Amino acid sequence: MDLTEILSISGKPGLHKMISQTKGGMLVESMSDQKRFPVFAHEKVSSLEEISIFTETDDIPLKDVFKKINEMMEGDKALSHKSSSDELKDFFDDVVPDYDKERVYVSDIKKVIQWYNVLHEMEMLDFTEEEEAEGDGTEEVNEENDKE
Repeated sequence: MDLTEILSISGKPGLHKMISQTKGGMLVESMSDQKRFPVFAHEKVSSLEEISIFTETDDIPLKDVFKKINEMMEGDKALSHKSSSDELKDFFDDVVPDYDKERVYVSDIKKVIQWYNVLHEMEMLDFTEEEEAEGDGTEEVNEENDKE
């Protein structure tokens, strides 16, 4: 699953897909209504690939959080991002038990769950590539150890 072209734009609701880069920014398409519009270099744009969640020890990439939600929900949608604050916190605590409760706000949890559900509806959550890549790496290491 490649999240580099899936963007969150400050001040604009939802997720957006990068279509192309322009001289002064980029052209994006809203994932909810498929409308295209320019985003300029002065606007705050974050790729989902770059976003991570604070934990007590290390930061966890958003991709790994999505994978944990997917495993927990057995491939189904997560609960609604409009659920109560307590339900959202309990759910997120089950997904990422050691998340930093002082630095991760309910608004952040809502965004993560909303983004997961949007990507799930668009069938963009494909974790099979990563599992195959992880499996390939261990086989190569085992083969190298057998040669020695």
